[in-house]
Amino acid sequence: MTKRPDPERPLYVLVATPAGLGGQGGIDRIMGTLKAELERQARRDIDVRFYASRGSGLTILSVFYMLGFCLRMTAAHLTGRCDIVHINLSSFGSTYRKLFIARWARLLGIPYVLHLHGAEYQTFWTSGRSLLANRIRAMFENAGRVVVLGRIWADFVARRAPAAAGRIDIVPNAAPAPSARHIGGGDRVHILFLGRLGKRKGVPQLIAALEHMGDLPGWRATIAGDGEVEETREQIARLGLAGRVDLPGWVDPDDVARLIATADILTLPSFAENLPVSVIEGMAAGLAVVTTPVGAVSDIVRDGESGLLVAPGDVEALTVALTTLTVDEQLRARLGHAARQVHRERLDPEPFAAALIRCWRSAGRKMPGVVDVAAPGSPASYPPNEG
Repeated sequence: MTKRPDPERPLYVLVATPAGLGGQGGIDRIMGTLKAELERQARRDIDVRFYASRGSGLTILSVFYMLGFCLRMTAAHLTGRCDIVHINLSSFGSTYRKLFIARWARLLGIPYVLHLHGAEYQTFWTSGRSLLANRIRAMFENAGRVVVLGRIWADFVARRAPAAAGRIDIVPNAAPAPSARHIGGGDRVHILFLGRLGKRKGVPQLIAALEHMGDLPGWRATIAGDGEVEETREQIARLGLAGRVDLPGWVDPDDVARLIATADILTLPSFAENLPVSVIEGMAAGLAVVTTPVGAVSDIVRDGESGLLVAPGDVEALTVALTTLTVDEQLRARLGHAARQVHRERLDPEPFAAALIRCWRSAGRKMPGVVDVAAPGSPASYPPNEG
């Protein structure tokens, strides 16, 4: 006789997040948002615990965090407190560790959910038949569910791992509504960049655009984040922009909230993204957004409706967009209002948490069959986006 499940028993979920909930990275911030929302709801039907899988220190120590996560998983499984493992996934080292964690989960008979975040995963996971490519495909095809952040990523996973196509869920990132009252930049329009300073985020192009705006009065800018801070600061000084552009380096969550509250425009002219948290945070605050249509950004930002989109690397278009928003207060207000509405409807933590809970419950119903890492994939059952 099959034992009936206890209706009072919660669904136990273990979440692998890179550095833990105190981490500075985008994945850790997203998982922090999820934890806060679950705590706000005070749900009794689900028990979610978050553990580091990489750590925040030296890369060489990451293997110990990975093994520590697997030991926690094993202990939870032996005590009946692990029904689902939620695996946050990015490129390179993240994938190498998650291949091990996913395999360990399968050995224990625990279903897992893969949550793809990597901005450059399309170039990292090639379509070749190398051992690594096959192992990644098997990891996806053996997942109970696969969570992606937008349609472009659903199409990509369906092409690379056809057997997983029917288990892909599109769940965009989320950010809470700002707690600080929005006051804007006052007598000077405040242009804000939040992200890692470097080429991938389009920081050189942003600085070039700000240089072209040098003769335009009434604006200031903040470029906040870690990465190539000193190199960027030297470039700004060399161009004579130090009086108008502030570079605070990495900023903590309280400073991020303050910057967003005092900003009018949020810009992120990246060359590669999955679905950037800073854009969502700017939309939540009702800022006018200027960004690039990379990754799943076009799923949430419609050009001329909820923000302005410019081609990656197009300094002239970026200059025009920032200049237009600087001088046109009504346009800033209209785009900001539309962005805030998109956030309320689609990017708030409540629907985000609800979608992930549905994924966990679905993944827990059954385990897909084991996929041979050397076997060729079957024909795609998920239609690619023709648009």
